[in-house]
Amino acid sequence: MPTTMTTTANPTAPQATQTAQTTQTAQTVHTPHTALLQYYEAIENASRDMLQAARDGDWDRVVKLEGACAVLISQLKHAATGAALAGEEAQVKARIMQRILLNDAEIRYLAEPWLEDIDQMLSGQPRQVMH
Repeated sequence: MPTTMTTTANPTAPQATQTAQTTQTAQTVHTPHTALLQYYEAIENASRDMLQAARDGDWDRVVKLEGACAVLISQLKHAATGAALAGEEAQVKARIMQRILLNDAEIRYLAEPWLEDIDQMLSGQPRQVMH
């Protein structure tokens, strides 16, 4: 079970996750595969928070959450060494990955105007305002 899987995306998540894990531990035995899925779920949660921040125009928060995602991805790579998901777990992973990619696509779409503004500022071009 990963112990460093929390992000700053949702500070109450560790308590809720711990409660759910305690309840779930009584019912099932955690395998390394289950732990891998928890990493994917944590990354999905952080990407969902990033999307909300992008929708709110809070680009500083997007950048912070992107850093949290990078840490989780690094931890996942380490935890996944020599482990592979199969069957239902692989299907769950695929659905999570699809949602992460959809979140990422929308974040990129929302970020494009912001990135273009930065490019223009850095190149010294005046900003074009549409009326």
